[in-house]
Amino acid sequence: MITIKQIISQIEQRQPVLNKAELTTDQLTLSVNGVGSLTDANSTQLSFLADPNYITSLAQSQAGVVLVTEQYREQVPSPTVVLVVASPYLAYASSSQLFVRHTIESNNIHPTAIIAKSAVIGADVRIGPYCVINEHVHIGDRSCLDANVIVEAYSHIGTDCVLKSQVVIGHDCIIGDYVRLHAGVSIGAEGFGFAPSQDPSIDGWERIAQLGRVVIGSHVRIGSNTCIDRGAIDDTVISDHVIIDNLVQIAHNVRIGAGTAIAANTGIAGSTTIGKRCVIGGAVGINGHIDITDDVTLSGMTMVTKSIKSAGSYSSGTAAMPTAKWRRAAVRFRQLGDS
Repeated sequence: MITIKQIISQIEQRQPVLNKAELTTDQLTLSVNGVGSLTDANSTQLSFLADPNYITSLAQSQAGVVLVTEQYREQVPSPTVVLVVASPYLAYASSSQLFVRHTIESNNIHPTAIIAKSAVIGADVRIGPYCVINEHVHIGDRSCLDANVIVEAYSHIGTDCVLKSQVVIGHDCIIGDYVRLHAGVSIGAEGFGFAPSQDPSIDGWERIAQLGRVVIGSHVRIGSNTCIDRGAIDDTVISDHVIIDNLVQIAHNVRIGAGTAIAANTGIAGSTTIGKRCVIGGAVGINGHIDITDDVTLSGMTMVTKSIKSAGSYSSGTAAMPTAKWRRAAVRFRQLGDS
């Protein structure tokens, strides 16, 4: 059970609770055990109003605690406790972390884990079953590795990191502090680098050894089955506060600026630089050897083939329409190319 006092403390790591001084001792010690929507939450749950379109649900809500802006505080029914904040959605995000179910481990290091003698393991590190920690690896304090994680030689993992099952960290990679890598993430695999022979159908392709690293900053989140390839010569770099969804491919020597968000199924080709605070929608394709400036938004399925030098929103692709209409539009589009 989480008290309202604890919820306020968590929220105020990001923003103030504007009516905190008005709450009674009884209200501050009231406990809740989960989060629910305005329509479904009960008296032992927390809810929030982030979208005015749901204002009609607020008056009938049975939630024990509701996060709202000042504008809507008078519409919260009694006896629900109101917490007034500037951004209810951000407050909900902060509060949600208090309700995560944690697995209790009896031993910090599972007996089946294989750890090289030269590895340096910090204080209160948890290493799960069948993990393999190779030579000269460094793992910072309080980091947690779930089952079957592999960390190759000379890699460095910072403090308070979470690596879920089946994560693989290639050799010589650097992971900052407070990084979360979800199941199946590959960091530092060999990039897709090959030189063609005179006739690849006969003599094949000549592999280019990938000699760089992957360097990941702090407070980075990377989703399941995302692959970030090591650099060919220089490093692949993911800066602080970057969040990356599932099934994203980031090729060798890509550099991503701080605070950028990348949605699922995006592919970024090699040696591209993406600026700070960019928002990249799902299934976006980005060509190699181009630069995208700060504060760019790319809507879903956008194809970027040239550098973007001005901040703003960019889109491409064709929205869904009835097949017969799409075929006629495609014919006209093709004719435009011939004119």
